[in-house]
Amino acid sequence: MRVVFMGTPDFAAPLLEKIIADGHEVAAVYTRAPAPAGRGMELKLSPVHRLAEKLAIPVFTPKSFKNAETIGAFADLRADVAVVAAYGLILPQAALDAPRFGCLNLHGSLLPRWRGAAPIQRAVMAGDAETGVMVMKMEAGLDTGPVAATARVTIGEDMTTGELHAALAAAGAELMAKSLRDLSEDGLSFTPQAEEGVTYAQKIDKSESRIDWRRPAREIHNLVRGLSPFPGAFFESDLGHGVERVKVLRTKLETGEGAPGAALDDKGLIACGEGAVRLVEVQRGGKAPMAIAEFLRGRPLAPGMTLAI
Repeated sequence: MRVVFMGTPDFAAPLLEKIIADGHEVAAVYTRAPAPAGRGMELKLSPVHRLAEKLAIPVFTPKSFKNAETIGAFADLRADVAVVAAYGLILPQAALDAPRFGCLNLHGSLLPRWRGAAPIQRAVMAGDAETGVMVMKMEAGLDTGPVAATARVTIGEDMTTGELHAALAAAGAELMAKSLRDLSEDGLSFTPQAEEGVTYAQKIDKSESRIDWRRPAREIHNLVRGLSPFPGAFFESDLGHGVERVKVLRTKLETGEGAPGAALDDKGLIACGEGAVRLVEVQRGGKAPMAIAEFLRGRPLAPGMTLAI
């Protein structure tokens, strides 16, 4: 089929590769416009943009779909279907109706749970045991469209958002590929979403990233893995070299009691409001992620020392 692909982050890239490998014609790729990044604030292409250029596919980066010219250019591509995966822009009804079979969205949750911007992170932060990907026909509401296909993925107790992201991207590429084959052969059947169990995955706010050691250990563990690798949960403390911000990328749930934020041994076991977590992987500002043993060689954490709450 003739496909327009619309996506931006790493999550979407394997799907674009799969669509091409399956022999579909990708008429164009739509992705978010390059944004300043890094210390030099140079314009950085999105992962999907880089892949599309590598594959010599025309790329469009409109700032919105609010004007008739942008919608007209999209319609002029005369696509059979638009495939959307974490694109980042709202599509008006005129755009949704432009492809012959409409727009199919690959969403990273088990709808109607976790509609919205950050479904993968929110599922981990909430301690969900399972999530998945769904192929949904897009409509004007926020992730409210009927669903054609589902793939479920188990969330391990220590799984990070980064690990879950990779698992869902792989499962999603296969799921959408099958849906496109079904669409081209016999068509797809869609089932309306349940009206109960709706939750919204709000965009992650920077204020959520600071670790509050007064919270239960399980909540802190879920926060850490939900924000790993980005933006990273963190604490700030003076460990002998002035106040530093330290990202915590991995923890383990363990038993232990003490004042919240207090070290219970010299190997990174930290007391929480209820229970304890062991620091497994951390990252100092401007440094690469490191195992806790390496971190403690330069920043010893003796029993009784307290991290800032």
